[in-house]
Amino acid sequence: MKLRVNGQDHEIDVEPDMPLLWVLRDELGITGVKYGCGIAQCGACTVHMGGTAIRSCQTPASSVDGEITTIEGLGTPEQLHIVQAAWIEHQVAQCGYCQSGQIMQAASFLAENPDPTDQEIDDAMSGNLCRCGTYPRIRAAIKTAAVNLKKV
Repeated sequence: MKLRVNGQDHEIDVEPDMPLLWVLRDELGITGVKYGCGIAQCGACTVHMGGTAIRSCQTPASSVDGEITTIEGLGTPEQLHIVQAAWIEHQVAQCGYCQSGQIMQAASFLAENPDPTDQEIDDAMSGNLCRCGTYPRIRAAIKTAAVNLKKV
């Protein structure tokens, strides 16, 4: 099976029903994507497939259609993605476990809706859980990222 992840091609030999999460973590060593619940309810495993946010814990490797982007491929240390920069500005992370999934969901959401209302942000992010309760900072960071996207 061939996968394109973060701009690199990979040839993998796995069972077709292996979840993409385990392919990324165990086969490719890409550990920014996290295991949270295993049933696509918490969002910790969120990655992009062709730019759209998906839950990698419930996506079989055989169903991947398009490039996969993980948190490692969203920006670089030299050039953070606008959402990553906003996360830092608002000091969103506490424990940080859910944050890669939160950022990936927010980046996909803002690509579709660059001028969201608070309610639209809350609705779009409702499938990404944060046990630390940083939701107000998450919303503030998304609003900042939306403003900064207009400047680009």
